[in-house]
Amino acid sequence: MSDTHISDSVFYIGVSDRTLDLFESQYPIPDGVTYNSYVILDEKTAVLDTVDVRASEQWFANLEQALAGEPVDYLVISHMEPDHAANIERFAKMHPEAKLVGNAKTFGMIRQFFDFDLENRKIEVKEGDTLSLGKHVLQFFMAPMVHWPEVMVTYEQTEKILFSADGFGRFGMMDSGEEWGEEAARYYLNIVGKYGVQVQALLKKAANLDIQIICPLHGPVLKENLEYYLKLYQIWSTYQPEQHGVLIAYASIHGNTAKAAKRLAGILEEQGEKQVEVLDLSRADMSFAVRKAFYYDRMVVAAATYDGGVFPCMEEFLLHIRSKNYQKRTVGIVENGSWAPMAGKVMRGILESMKEVVVLEPTVTVKSALKDTDLAGMQALARALVSVG
Repeated sequence: MSDTHISDSVFYIGVSDRTLDLFESQYPIPDGVTYNSYVILDEKTAVLDTVDVRASEQWFANLEQALAGEPVDYLVISHMEPDHAANIERFAKMHPEAKLVGNAKTFGMIRQFFDFDLENRKIEVKEGDTLSLGKHVLQFFMAPMVHWPEVMVTYEQTEKILFSADGFGRFGMMDSGEEWGEEAARYYLNIVGKYGVQVQALLKKAANLDIQIICPLHGPVLKENLEYYLKLYQIWSTYQPEQHGVLIAYASIHGNTAKAAKRLAGILEEQGEKQVEVLDLSRADMSFAVRKAFYYDRMVVAAATYDGGVFPCMEEFLLHIRSKNYQKRTVGIVENGSWAPMAGKVMRGILESMKEVVVLEPTVTVKSALKDTDLAGMQALARALVSVG
């Protein structure tokens, strides 16, 4: 367990998991993930969230060590996703004196996941309600669809700590030493990214609080330079790009579309574009590709025609970014096809269904392999992209 002391009265009792390969069975986590949980010791004792079933034994050991024989008065349930809520029933049986604190939607979900008697055990809270522990006072704010409908955050008024549920979480360990932003961005954009409007609503609530520490349910506790984290959440939740540049995402079968994509990158650089990144969608993990798409202000999608449509990894990529509310970007299209190029039509159709995405005209068509005769179209596309930037 990492350093357990957040303050003299607030303790970290979470667990690090370096053995899980795919978070939520889809996102690679080469540096693992943490399941965070906290205890506040006062006249009344509150535990904030449990952990994933994979970490149960270590979590219960951490909990008992922090309690040092003291009873638990409250279990605050921020989020019912199993990586945080798996041990609610077991906890309730081990600590029959404890009340469960949640909102109306929380208790509806508890009944879906578990089958134990909640009567006389629950404290149902609403927006702005408070719960006194003695010197510490918990205040609850609803955060629906960040990123489940029952989510709420807890603000501890005395030490000015925001227990932020999945907000401000990231992949990786508590003390990885790596720059926070990249894995936090990949976490946010893939998991919470669809719900920018709801995140904005939560940020507006947070703006009215004096927050000195942020305690998320994944990743490190944030104690310094909180403006940096809040600024990034403002950017991500309003779908603003972080970098002035062009991502060229390609899907190539035999390498010819890849050559066209790389040639376009060279043309862009010749025309003065300083930041160009080329990404092979056949080999890049989708969660990293989604993060890259949101990072830049412009993008080119280049793909081969396949079965009368578009090569599958490109279609998957476009559907992924659409599902995460990709918007406020300019996109160019390069298609390839040996007898009946159709990739461009399919890609354009998906892109034009996205909010505030400008799709440049015309589509650049390569037939089989890039020829000198194709360069005029590539140069025109590059000029259009540079002029937008």
